[in-house]
Amino acid sequence: MLLDPRPGGAAAVRLLMAAHVVAAFEPITVGIAIGAASALTGYLSYKDLYCRFAECCRSERPLNASALKQDLEEKLFGQHLATEVILKALTGFKNNKNPKKPLTLSLHGWAGTGKNFVSQIVAENLHPKGLKSTFVHLFVSTLHFPHEQHIKLYQDQLQRWIRGNVSACAGSVFIFDEMDKLHPGVIDAIKPFLDYYEQIDGVSYRKAIFIFLSNAGGDLITKTALDFWRAGRKREDIQLKDLEAVLSVGVFNNKHSGLWHSGLIDRNLIDYFVPFLPLEYRHVKMCVRAEMKARGSAINEDVVAQVAEEMTFFPKDEKIYSDKGCKTVQSRLDFY
Repeated sequence: MLLDPRPGGAAAVRLLMAAHVVAAFEPITVGIAIGAASALTGYLSYKDLYCRFAECCRSERPLNASALKQDLEEKLFGQHLATEVILKALTGFKNNKNPKKPLTLSLHGWAGTGKNFVSQIVAENLHPKGLKSTFVHLFVSTLHFPHEQHIKLYQDQLQRWIRGNVSACAGSVFIFDEMDKLHPGVIDAIKPFLDYYEQIDGVSYRKAIFIFLSNAGGDLITKTALDFWRAGRKREDIQLKDLEAVLSVGVFNNKHSGLWHSGLIDRNLIDYFVPFLPLEYRHVKMCVRAEMKARGSAINEDVVAQVAEEMTFFPKDEKIYSDKGCKTVQSRLDFY
């Protein structure tokens, strides 16, 4: 499936429709309506009025750090590192009126540990419509970049798509899922946009945010977590410095990471490698409770325990970590 290189197509359609609607009224009627609205709300520009009925880019809108913190702490389980790093990274970036480069985060860990969920939380805190926003763009490697023989085409289309959308909204968010399935070299097409350039062809990318999601490095993260557990140390004692350097090197040398020998790593353009730890039995139970709550069901601890016990755990002898994280909790809960 090839990308549609035309940026902001949906927004253009909405603007066109809005223009036809306005044109259907006499100018004096429209003037009276806007005047009445202005009288009720104080000075109201056309843009303010338009943005009440359609989504607008609010690149300068401050981040509600308290709301983001609450979302991460209440909805993300067993990921103290991811919670801390993402909160600090986003808060610092959004509070900086003149960032030197876009914020680039690379999220790593086994399936079901919360990477996609975190990208959804981030999107919702940056743009109210979240993943449905015109200014949030999700790319799935196996869907958007499936054929190795089309790498050059993908690179060209990706550059055009990002250039067009950042031109339309400086605070655009780009999420790349399944990076471990992405053909090496595709992602390097966007390297200039992530670098320390003030502008490229008249466009500044410094307020955009790029998020990469990958299973690559999951084995390295699990090994570190196991080492801490076997040494009798708490999971919460694991610090970013225990994993970030190992992750960046491991991903760079992993042919299946999508960032294999990538200039993004070589040029230190990824701001944070964020590790997602494997989930324990207690975390799976938290996921079950959260899903029950989301469905409006009363929390039944017997069902919580049954669903958690149906999951498989590793290593074979210790059985500490869920091999699918919380990924199959929803489907398993359907049986009860």
